Amino acid sequence: MTIFLGCGFAAKYREGGGVLSVPLQWMLGLRRLKLDAIWLELLPSTANVIEDRHRIQNFQRRLREHGLANRYCLLYQKPASDTHDLNTMQCIGMSKRALLERLAGPNTLLNLSYSIHPPFLLQFERRLFCDLDPSEIFYWMTRMEMGQSHHHEFWTIGLNVHGRDCRLPKSTAVAASLCEAQSSECVRLEGMTPPTERRLQWKTFYPLADTHFFQRCSRSVVSKFTTVGQWYWGGAVEVNGTFPDLSKKFAFESYLDLPKRIPEANFELAMNIKPDDPERARLANHGWQIVEPHRVARTPGVYRRYMAGALGEFTAIKGVDVLWRTGWLSDRAVAFLALGRPVITEDTGAGKYLPHESGFEFVDGIDQAVDAVKKVLGNWPYWSKRARESAVEVFDSAKNLRKILEF
Repeated sequence: MTIFLGCGFAAKYREGGGVLSVPLQWMLGLRRLKLDAIWLELLPSTANVIEDRHRIQNFQRRLREHGLANRYCLLYQKPASDTHDLNTMQCIGMSKRALLERLAGPNTLLNLSYSIHPPFLLQFERRLFCDLDPSEIFYWMTRMEMGQSHHHEFWTIGLNVHGRDCRLPKSTAVAASLCEAQSSECVRLEGMTPPTERRLQWKTFYPLADTHFFQRCSRSVVSKFTTVGQWYWGGAVEVNGTFPDLSKKFAFESYLDLPKRIPEANFELAMNIKPDDPERARLANHGWQIVEPHRVARTPGVYRRYMAGALGEFTAIKGVDVLWRTGWLSDRAVAFLALGRPVITEDTGAGKYLPHESGFEFVDGIDQAVDAVKKVLGNWPYWSKRARESAVEVFDSAKNLRKILEF
């Protein structure tokens, strides 16, 4: 049995060590389970051939660093297209012949965030849709075909998808196409209304942290709380006729005075804010330090060291996850936990699915955030121990993959 990990977002972002860390946790977990796993990375070509080559070389370098040099097939697609045809792709790492041989035998595709599309998608024997961003994925599934007609199972990181308070849009699938139809006739075009529909049967999984890669570290000398991400983010989800701002800039507004409220701690943001952006001065006036994420998180290893240099994470969540009660937790947060770093953040409805002492402290507003930070500062060894134990018990990559693959 070959397990293919389908991904389409790691190779294209050369400086994003945190982004590449997401599928890396899956591969490291599969390796710990001693499974025959292949990282299947899709890279659409761009107009800049030299930059494409650098992306390919960087991806290969990172996989070698983690012992995965013989465990990948990078699909370089030229020209780029939403339709994925293996005949139009160059296979790098694993040859196309070797890939086809594995596809001819028993296999399963873990398709992260709908990275692999038809008709290539239909060549896999067992196809699992693995959602990493429920608010956007669920919303767009109600408006277009995003693989719901062509997967056998649907897994989401939205822990509260079946909760009574969950307000995620309900997506449907074409019942007939979910049978073993393999021809191109079952490829639905975006915007078409299928003749027969049924609700998708979502299963839930926890975000993955490989607890061998992320291990508990000693306390940082500096009493610092940080997070890593994108300060700006365009709205792509409609709520009550409007497209809300999904950026960290908007989410952090009610917490801007946190550094002034707790002068004994440092608060840092590893966000891609340009040197001449007025946001830098505005945040500095509130006491926030800004660092360049492409420097402190450019590789998975550097990303790990940066997080270990903090006492924990403080971050705010995009409003739609809180509003819709998706139950979403970030892979970055559980990496912090595995390092023995507690996480202070907003609750999306996930809290009720975690142990009582999970390493998370969920807050609603700056007053609760102040209290949570003071708790952590007052007894960091206790919080660090709880965080690590939660990562091993709940979020360990091998444990969650065993559940998803059902063995």
